[in-house]
Amino acid sequence: MANVTVVGAQWGDEGKGKIVDWLSNRADMVVRFQGGHNAGHTLVVGEKVYKLSLLPSGVVQGKPSVIGNGVVVDPWALLSEIEKIGGQGISITPDILILADNACLILPLHRDLDGAREAAAGAGKIGTTGRGIGPAYEDKVGRRAIRVADLADPEALKAKIDRLLSHHGALRKGLGLPEFDGAGLLQELLDVAPKILPFAQPAWRVLDAAVRDGKRVLFEGAQGALLDVDHGTYPYVTSSNTVAGQAAAGSGLGPRSTGFVLGIVKAYTTRVGEGPFPAELLDDNGKRLGERGREFGTVTGRPRRCGWFDAALVRQSVAINGIDGVALTKLDVLDGFAELKICVGYTANGETYDYMPAGLKVQSALEPIYEVMEGWSESTQGARSWKELPGAAIKYVRRIEELIGAPVALLSTSPERDDTILMRNPFADR
Repeated sequence: MANVTVVGAQWGDEGKGKIVDWLSNRADMVVRFQGGHNAGHTLVVGEKVYKLSLLPSGVVQGKPSVIGNGVVVDPWALLSEIEKIGGQGISITPDILILADNACLILPLHRDLDGAREAAAGAGKIGTTGRGIGPAYEDKVGRRAIRVADLADPEALKAKIDRLLSHHGALRKGLGLPEFDGAGLLQELLDVAPKILPFAQPAWRVLDAAVRDGKRVLFEGAQGALLDVDHGTYPYVTSSNTVAGQAAAGSGLGPRSTGFVLGIVKAYTTRVGEGPFPAELLDDNGKRLGERGREFGTVTGRPRRCGWFDAALVRQSVAINGIDGVALTKLDVLDGFAELKICVGYTANGETYDYMPAGLKVQSALEPIYEVMEGWSESTQGARSWKELPGAAIKYVRRIEELIGAPVALLSTSPERDDTILMRNPFADR
């Protein structure tokens, strides 16, 4: 099975956009299987920079691309993104984009609820993007969500909105929000329906046919495994399962169809928003990593917290995702550091850990155990072969492989698509 599933193996922002773009050039179809428009992927192709949130990266290549049932979809955000990328010369038609008809929608009332909750939480806020993703997933599991297919049935849509508002009415009242206009929402959805429905199909049928025909399918994850609602640093997580296992459930295929699992790993560690971060650097080294790595969120513009590479966390991700190999990105950001550190475990309250425990209290108390390595003064930027790398950089990569228990399949040395060293072809592994 020459399919590939790509997942972030840290807290997101690992450089998945570039790697997925590189792989989608070799795939026949690309699938997004979870998350919403809180995820941002930046693709650099020649002189052009594409910033995608909902659209799978394959659209830039003109490859058939699927937004799976595991994604929550803001229809207005989707249309805005289609229009924006159209202005860059990429035409998105129903021949290119397939939207799962059983995907759930993000509505304006979800954005209202997201913002009001974060404001009410004060210092206890989780750090959401405020785009309504969490409340949309809540309605999905509460079995009251509006789905893409519902847009084709105006009569049933009105009844579903009434049921939805009977739940949200009490929430809005408790948070001091005004009563929501159900009739206005119905009209908004009826207006957007003709623009969205042409993309809607049973995505599982399309994917099943593609797999049976031997097509190469690339499953594109969003965020990172450490933000997974079950396996991440709860409650400072996203609202979906971000691990590789979700590729099957979020697209409508069986688990044997998802193929080689490629974990994307940054050569250091970053995190956006709140939550524990044992290897975080609050000194000049952290500032230097942020500046050199241009660590600002693609969607939010928020500065990312930066720290040394945390091998203990990535080793945990390798196990949880069943990662077959990793793509190591942003190695060039470490150029010029005389000394590098790798977190190999933690201490807290007199105990030593080689993984991150589940309890928030102990997570917040973790202190990193570092292994020190020699840095390099030479530039790795733009390197396209192993022999172009400094000896110390090679040692750093090899040590990471040993510590995380997975081989480096791809090595990225700049945002450019072709500045990639291929050590193992994921699509060739069966």
